[in-house]
Amino acid sequence: MLERHHLTILRAIDQCGTLTDAADSLYLTQSALTHSIKKLEQQAGVSVWQKHGRGLRLTESGRYLLSLANRLLPQFEMAEQKLKQFAEGTRGSLRIGMECHPCHRWLLKVVSPYMKAWPDVDIDVKQEFQFGGLGALFAHDIDMLITPDPILREGIQFTPVFSYEQVLVVHKDHPLAEQAFVKPEQLIDETLLTYPVSKDRLDIFNGFLQPANRLPKQHKTVETTEIMLHMVASGRAVTALPDWLIDEAAMGLPISAVRLGETGLQKQIYVGYRQEESALAHLAAFIELAESTTR
Repeated sequence: MLERHHLTILRAIDQCGTLTDAADSLYLTQSALTHSIKKLEQQAGVSVWQKHGRGLRLTESGRYLLSLANRLLPQFEMAEQKLKQFAEGTRGSLRIGMECHPCHRWLLKVVSPYMKAWPDVDIDVKQEFQFGGLGALFAHDIDMLITPDPILREGIQFTPVFSYEQVLVVHKDHPLAEQAFVKPEQLIDETLLTYPVSKDRLDIFNGFLQPANRLPKQHKTVETTEIMLHMVASGRAVTALPDWLIDEAAMGLPISAVRLGETGLQKQIYVGYRQEESALAHLAAFIELAESTTR
C-alpha cells in the first residue's frame, strides 16, 4: 500500500515541477516513477494526479499525500541522520532557529564557548524560521528555538535562560532622558523605530502602548540595530530595545535608556526544544552553558 517512496516521489514532483525532472532527481526512469504511483492508485482506488497539458495536477488525494510527505519525510531523514551519527560515534549538528531579531548578538556569547566544549558538534543557525519557529520544531527542521515569546504546545519544552528589560532609547538631550520612567501617553508625539516585525510581536506595542490605547505619531521600521541607534543619536526618533543590546551596540553614541513604565517591561529569552530530546547530552549542555554564560 502506501510506502515512503510514494511520498518521496510526490515531494520531488512538487519541488522539481515536472515528472521528468523529478525522475532525474531520484535517479529513476520516468516510466518507473509513473508505474509506482499508478500501482498505488490501483491499490487505494483513488487518483493521485491528473495530466494537465505537459504537466501534472494533483488531485485532492494527491495534495493530502504531498502534505503528509512534507511532514513525515523530514522526520525520516532526521532519524536516518541520527542513526548514522550513532554508528559513527559522532553527534552531528545542532540546528538553531531564531525567532528574535537581535538575538544573534546574544547567541554569539554562547556559541563560541559551546563549540570549544563540544568540538564534534556543528552549529547551524537558521534565520528563515525567524517568525515560524514552533512549526519548524514540530517538523524537525530545527533542533532548538531561540525566542522571547514562547507558545506552549504539547511536546515542546521552553527553558528560560536570560532575563532582560526592554527600554526606550532616546537622544541624551531628549526631554524624556531625564525621566525615571516613561508613560505610554508621552510617546504620542514621537517617531518610533522598530525592527520590521508585525506589531503583535513587538513588546513596545503589545506590552506598553496598546494596553493604554496609545500609539506614536509615526512608526518606521529599520533592519539593523546600528542604523536604528544612529537615527536616535541624530535626534530623529526613539526606539525600544533590550537593555543588554544597548550596552553592546551604543558605541559611545549620545543616547540614553529610559524605563518603560514604573516597573519596567521585563522579558526573558527562552530556548525551546522537543521534550523527547531533552536528555540529549549536547542539547542539555547548550542550555546549561546559555544560562551560565549570560548570568
